[in-house]
Amino acid sequence: MSSRMIFRRIIQYNIMNRRHNSSSSKNNFVRIFEVGPRDGLQNEKTQVPTPIKVEFVNRLSRTGLKFIEVTSFVSPKWVPQMGDHVEVLAAIDRIPGIRYSALTPNVQGINRVLSLGNKGADEIAIFSAASESFSKTNINCSIETSLQRFSEVTQISSQNNLPVRGYVSCVIGCPYEGKIKPSQVIPVVQKLLDMGCYEISLGDTIGVGTPKSIKELLQAIQSSGISINKLAIHCHDTYGQAIANIAQALDMGIRCVDSSVAGLGGCPYAKGASGSASGNVATEDVLYLLEGLGYETGVDLNRLIDVGQFITNVLKRENMSKVARAILCKRQDDTKTTAKNSTTK
Repeated sequence: MSSRMIFRRIIQYNIMNRRHNSSSSKNNFVRIFEVGPRDGLQNEKTQVPTPIKVEFVNRLSRTGLKFIEVTSFVSPKWVPQMGDHVEVLAAIDRIPGIRYSALTPNVQGINRVLSLGNKGADEIAIFSAASESFSKTNINCSIETSLQRFSEVTQISSQNNLPVRGYVSCVIGCPYEGKIKPSQVIPVVQKLLDMGCYEISLGDTIGVGTPKSIKELLQAIQSSGISINKLAIHCHDTYGQAIANIAQALDMGIRCVDSSVAGLGGCPYAKGASGSASGNVATEDVLYLLEGLGYETGVDLNRLIDVGQFITNVLKRENMSKVARAILCKRQDDTKTTAKNSTTK
């Protein structure tokens, strides 16, 4: 079965089964949180030149996206690709109405962001995990210790009116512990919200989730008293389930989806969740799904596809978006047809 047919079947299924509240235009709008410049590039082995990163962000800014995660204020020792965070933030062309964010996992990071003034980030992000083993491998400390560190970060951000977004990794499964229960996720989500995070992105970091496990997780979180409006979904496509999982999350009321143009990126500490066959769900694929379901996003699919081609050409790697590959193929066919018709006239 072709990729195009798979997408059509998913869309047809959800149109028939989705409980749609047509009276609320707000309920019909989905925010796409683009993580390509940070989460997408951070694991590239070849150093991406700063001007390319700047151009990448600038092109994304012209697609209609309103939330773009630009870089990360972590030590270059651990993530060399993000070592030019100051230079990238200082050089991008900022468009009013777009939030440019940065990951700042510690006090040094947020203080550096604040020192940049209007050349800094419009919001910051912090990240924890629902798995103790993953937390110790990823950030070299326990979940509780990480939350204590983040508390200092959120206090500083609050004093400076800087919005904070939280990430929770391994909400469905962990490469070291296996299946993760919702009861392990809920306390971490609640503590991040209590710290002042305006939204928590739930990450299926190794892509083992299915619509059933996503539904069970979101039901459990909602039953605990946490509003669905405080949650976002961040799916990896390791087992080809990302689009189906996002469709399920939308059915449950999620209205913010994290994604990476051309399917760039994945987590370096999640075995099996990086490489050419897996990683972040492609923004193009998410947008195609949303448009097919009748949701509004404000994002131009064709412009987004062009950006995906730009960055994959630079990186000399395959575009992992099925939608982008299908539409690019159609463009080539249309060009050949037009050329053939003009020749025969």
